[in-house]
Amino acid sequence: QVASSLFIKNLGIETISMGYIVFEHGMTVGKVGEANLVGRNDKKLASSYVAAAELLGMKLVYLEAGSGAPQHIPPETISAAKNAVSIPVIVGGGIRTPAAAEAVSRAGADIVVTGTVAERASSILDSLAPIIKALKE
Repeated sequence: QVASSLFIKNLGIETISMGYIVFEHGMTVGKVGEANLVGRNDKKLASSYVAAAELLGMKLVYLEAGSGAPQHIPPETISAAKNAVSIPVIVGGGIRTPAAAEAVSRAGADIVVTGTVAERASSILDSLAPIIKALKE
């Protein structure tokens, strides 16, 4: 962020502020960023973090379990976080199946990130089509 800030400013690119909250398991992003991971089931702390992000002027908040996480953030934690803010909530990490994407969406995710599925797919369309279908239902 710091290294690219002047470059982005000089280009005049619109920036959108986003709170980024890393949950257990954290994976690489948690290790590299030396993040203090939020517990997967810690609804109060999750709600506090998203509320703080909104109060600090963030336009979005991302709840991240980490790329390749063995499990996504529990729906109850997502719901608690979503109910604490009026800004869009993005959820990613550990979402590999249509059922997981649907559970995360029903819990309150406005945007569902399935990065690892797309990265590892031999056919992105074939891999993502069932997930997209589940999200539309």
